[in-house]
Amino acid sequence: MTALIAVDFCSGLLLGLSLIVAIGSQNAFILKQGIKREHVVWVCLFCAVSDALLIVAGVAGFETVTAKFPQLVSIAKWLGALFLLAYGLQNLRVSITNQSALHASSHLPMSLKKALLLCFGFTWLNPHVYLDTLVLVGMVSTGAENAKLFAIGAVTASFLFFFGLGFGARLLAPIFAKPKAWNILDGLIGILMLYLAWQLAFN
Repeated sequence: MTALIAVDFCSGLLLGLSLIVAIGSQNAFILKQGIKREHVVWVCLFCAVSDALLIVAGVAGFETVTAKFPQLVSIAKWLGALFLLAYGLQNLRVSITNQSALHASSHLPMSLKKALLLCFGFTWLNPHVYLDTLVLVGMVSTGAENAKLFAIGAVTASFLFFFGLGFGARLLAPIFAKPKAWNILDGLIGILMLYLAWQLAFN
């Protein structure tokens, strides 16, 4: 039982990291703020808490619905596996074809209010956020022995990544200014997503 609990937590943690680690406007903004050392704590906290709320809502929502309609567990299981398969293959394709890098250019200092408003836009106005958290994480959680621990793992991934990116930005920026670094990262994410798809489908 302890081993199953650890697996659920780790599965949520790995899925959360896989979904959140990508070149995007939100991560680029956090990277820039980290390099400038400007409102880093508040920016990271806003993004992590926003993610946590969406993840909990996704997992709780699927638990409530599947309690009334048990057959949806099987449907969600296969839809989630197919989505992870497609997402993993897409990451593998990007790891081969992508030639872009992420550069954090310098900007004039901004107020905390403006920084948080930008975070709000990057987070809550991004349709992919809802697909990743409310839908995908919710679907994958149906295959976990303990959905709550799965959610805790996914939430932990958000906090670790956002604060790691924000405070480690000065070390990460030179590395991810090279397209090759993103190629390797996308490849690893693709392999992980394929593994999670297999685990969800045949667990």
